[in-house]
Amino acid sequence: MAIKLKTVEVDGKTYAEVQDGKPVYVDGDKDLPMDVPAMSDKIKALGSEAKSHREAKQAAEDALKKFEGIDDPAAAIKAMETVANLDDKKLVDAGEVEKVKKAAIEAVEKQFAPYKEKAETLEKQLRQEKIGGSFARSKFIADKLAVPVPMVEKTFGDHFSIEDGKIVAKDANGNAIYSKERPGEMASFDEAMESLVDQFPFKDSILKGRNQNGSGATGGANGQSGGKTMTRKQYDEMQVSDPAAAKKAILEDGVKVVD
Repeated sequence: MAIKLKTVEVDGKTYAEVQDGKPVYVDGDKDLPMDVPAMSDKIKALGSEAKSHREAKQAAEDALKKFEGIDDPAAAIKAMETVANLDDKKLVDAGEVEKVKKAAIEAVEKQFAPYKEKAETLEKQLRQEKIGGSFARSKFIADKLAVPVPMVEKTFGDHFSIEDGKIVAKDANGNAIYSKERPGEMASFDEAMESLVDQFPFKDSILKGRNQNGSGATGGANGQSGGKTMTRKQYDEMQVSDPAAAKKAILEDGVKVVD
């Protein structure tokens, strides 16, 4: 639904509604006061920043053209140093040269393998802390969704990544999700989750409804409260969209399917 200007009528004339000196726009059921000067400054700043990025990218590409054909600079340097120390007789033997190059590359890879593994481990830990923690602490998930947090993270986790130390959310088409309340800025985690859930084809099966309690669990038999449950329809739809999450819900999270 498109954002539109909120208006009021006074003495038969239509005026824009203003709040704190800002024109108010309507997005669905939300009123969004727009700071137009601030938005304009932000757009100009983003344009200037984008230009700087383009110029830096072009400069980097021009510099890299000098090294076309070299896939591993560190290995290439090591190989050249090794070859430089060989006598003329060995250099005549092409097979020996290839052997030396291969040995040099393997030596470099072996030397840096532990650092690569450590970097990958730290990256996974950072993602779990920032993104996994955001799912666990999300007020939107706790208040609006009727399925366990691990299932929500399994379904929507791939939409989030960490760029420059910050969480960035992207929609199903790979486009960054921006804030509607803060034009020009990235959406907060809960804003992004709300947008992703709104586009989710099975959103009616994961949103809390009139027949669900605040925790997302339904009552047990004879009116007594029981563990977490989901309807047969919800479970069937989850099996189609994410079979692994459906299996985990039953076997690990103790969710019961009810008719």
